[in-house]
Amino acid sequence: MEDQPKDSLVSGDSIRRRFLDFYASRGHKIIPSASLVPDDPTVLLTIAGMLPFKPIFLGKIPRQVPCATTAQRCIRTNDVENVGRTARHHTFFEMLGNFSFGDYFKKEAIQWSWELSTVEFGLPPERLWISVYEDDDEAFEIWHKEVGVPVERIKRMGEDDNFWMSGATGPCGPCSEIYYDFHPERGYADVDLGDDTRFIEFYNLVFMEYNKKDDGTLEPLKQKNIDTGLGLERMARILQKVPNNYETDLIYPIIEKASELANMSYALADEQTKLKLKVVGDHLRAIVYLISDGVLPSNIGRGYVVRRLIRRVVRAGRSLGIKGEVQDNLEGAFLPAIAEIVMELSTHIDSDVKIKAPRILEELKKEELHFVQTLERGEILLEKMLADALSNAQKSGTMPCLSGKDAFLLYDTFGFPVELTTEIAEEHGVTVDMNGFDQEMENQRRLSRAAHNVVKIEAEDGASPTEYINETEFVGYESLSAQAVVESLMVNGSPVIQVSEGNDVEVLLNRTPFYAESGGQIGDHGFLYVTGGENQQTAVVEIKDVQKSLGDIFVHKGTIREGVLEVGREVEAAVDAKLRQRAKVHHTATHLLQAALKKLIGQEISQAGSLVAFDRLRFDFNYGHALTDTQLEDIERLINGWVGAAAFLETKVMPLKDAKEAGAIAMFGEKYGEQVRVVEVPGISMELCGGTHVRNTSEIRVFKIISEQGIASGVRRIEAVAGEAFIEYINAREYHMKNLCSMLKVKAEEVTTRVEKLLEELRMSRNEVANLHTKAAVYKALTIASKAFEVGTSQKIRVLVESLDDVDADSLKVAAEHLIDTLQDPAAVILGSCPDEGKVSLVAAFTPAVVDLGIQAGKFIGPIAKLCGGGGGGRANFAQAGGRKPENLPSALGKAREEIVSILSEKAS
Repeated sequence: MEDQPKDSLVSGDSIRRRFLDFYASRGHKIIPSASLVPDDPTVLLTIAGMLPFKPIFLGKIPRQVPCATTAQRCIRTNDVENVGRTARHHTFFEMLGNFSFGDYFKKEAIQWSWELSTVEFGLPPERLWISVYEDDDEAFEIWHKEVGVPVERIKRMGEDDNFWMSGATGPCGPCSEIYYDFHPERGYADVDLGDDTRFIEFYNLVFMEYNKKDDGTLEPLKQKNIDTGLGLERMARILQKVPNNYETDLIYPIIEKASELANMSYALADEQTKLKLKVVGDHLRAIVYLISDGVLPSNIGRGYVVRRLIRRVVRAGRSLGIKGEVQDNLEGAFLPAIAEIVMELSTHIDSDVKIKAPRILEELKKEELHFVQTLERGEILLEKMLADALSNAQKSGTMPCLSGKDAFLLYDTFGFPVELTTEIAEEHGVTVDMNGFDQEMENQRRLSRAAHNVVKIEAEDGASPTEYINETEFVGYESLSAQAVVESLMVNGSPVIQVSEGNDVEVLLNRTPFYAESGGQIGDHGFLYVTGGENQQTAVVEIKDVQKSLGDIFVHKGTIREGVLEVGREVEAAVDAKLRQRAKVHHTATHLLQAALKKLIGQEISQAGSLVAFDRLRFDFNYGHALTDTQLEDIERLINGWVGAAAFLETKVMPLKDAKEAGAIAMFGEKYGEQVRVVEVPGISMELCGGTHVRNTSEIRVFKIISEQGIASGVRRIEAVAGEAFIEYINAREYHMKNLCSMLKVKAEEVTTRVEKLLEELRMSRNEVANLHTKAAVYKALTIASKAFEVGTSQKIRVLVESLDDVDADSLKVAAEHLIDTLQDPAAVILGSCPDEGKVSLVAAFTPAVVDLGIQAGKFIGPIAKLCGGGGGGRANFAQAGGRKPENLPSALGKAREEIVSILSEKAS
């Protein structure tokens, strides 16, 4: 690093400014970087420079300017394990881009990219290689004939490498890339542009010129667009002549600080140590900018990304020997000290970082110290697990593997992200059973799911009755009734051939209109009807729950109300339409609630759980603060506005990739099949969802929030009602209000005032009662003061051990204090009482002279309270205790009298 160029023209800040100025001088408007939390619901974080302009490219909104240029902050964590191992992988990076929205196209984009690279940045033309799409003759000709790149340095590449698509259909086009050659001496033979030891791709040009139709054919776009990206860190590496992106001035100062705290030299470190330092340098940039953009550590969504990165840095730092400042004999946090360097470098990246510095540093400190509490115990356990895995593998002659159960224990109990466990295991040559881990995770979700009943499907001989049953065909989106065949019956988990009236049963059908509980929505209710030859009902089964088992086998749980149900019979399955409508209303309302939270509270809001029931909806989301009354009112107002807008919902089934690119919210951590169902409220919400929904938002009628509360650290819960459930909610409140008005003999608008007056009267009455209890206790104390006796020879100590019957704990305390004052120093008072059924109160009060003898009230009263089935303690001169066995109080006081006399006799003789 000593040889790194000091020329300000090649600094990271300079490269960024020169790029933006270059395109600004060519008619581009400089647009500030968008947040790392995107408006695009299809992605968790801003992963590309073009993301803020995606709606323009897809034709969803009109362009504001003909062309633009940006330096966009980006986050990618899909290949986080490569950070530090390669010269170019990062979690946080800046993408410099120039964009044309129907203004200029291929020729200008190619010529300007070449001019920027060779003239503005002065890269030797002979070191630059070009890739083009294999069929893009136009781009090839521009590069060769107009720019002058020799044919041998232009490589044609296939669709996977050089053709960009927005989805299965829609805007698309070929792309072209510029590579820098670090080793031109290797010549032109057998060149592989993917060889990281020789080349680095630093500039990508996307020529958006086609529209891909449903039949796969391409038609020219009326408006052709340009989308480009130049990696700032990559260009800095090239211009600053350093071996990797980490040793540029954009990241190296962070690494230097980490090296300083570790008391080592990066230049002299081995490769494994350098790897850890690079992880610290890279991840802390991502962490600081994410927190600055409002993403706080949590166990879900974007918050999990931050938490995972923080824990990787903490582990890397601790393994390097980095420690925080010791305060009060406790090890402190080291992340804030290194993060301050990130903030110093942030001026031209995100000016808000320094403004938000106190909050960022506090979050880092809190999260690190929280993780360290369990890290050491978890590491010790993991080391043992890995040693066992290696030992077992050696004995059995198999590959060492950590079980999914062990990996989940580390995740669930010690907060180890499974990715961290995998990394540590790999360092020891051990793999992790990810399938087993996923199963353990699913088991936990299943157990914690509200109102979820375990479905017993195992026969007595151990064979599963569903083993030979096909998945249930669900027809409930289109119809609420259907003809079906009974494929299996189960009673108490065991398969049977028939079930008679009055018995509970689990029914498996070949097809069903009943929705099975999933995605937070509870299962449908309804009936199964079996008819005879003359249309006479021979059986009626009431269905009260439907669950999924072993994939998509629907288990209908109910009771035989009439007749006998047999395997193989044809039934008419009919869903309760009114209850289905309630579920549809609440499910669509839940989607609107999430959209409103994102719009009004912040895009970082993400779902942490939900319940869609017939009588209410519940939505859990990651957020660190309680919502204010004003915020809740704004949310209600916005949602009811959407309801009143009477928007028709659109539902489509499409490939997962297309759904995400179309704008559908995919729940972080959820797994989806290749085909997914997308539910959209146009212009408001678009989610991947298999639930049932209203056709038009007007069916919701009205939306009302009934509660908002915290349920875990960083997780809030909103409960609400809509549609028919709202009417029931209002009617119930009206009923209770009428009763209150009748009881209080006031009008509804006067209830609050009347209740406040009653509460004040109650408070005063309670004070009066407490005063009476106190006076009564003092009176009782006066009557028993004469029962005090003296103990000791050299010093006479007055002792009183008595019961005050049913005196409450507070009054017992007052009585003891009064007696101590009455008996005067030296004195010891021990009192007991039984204020309520099953309760014991005890108090011990010692004067200073007794305490000076080495006798402490707190230590004395504890063992006495245990005799009454309780415990307690306090100060040396005064202590209180309680118990649950009033019948033991006499013997306990007897023991107290015996003990205090024995102790004082010894001490005062």
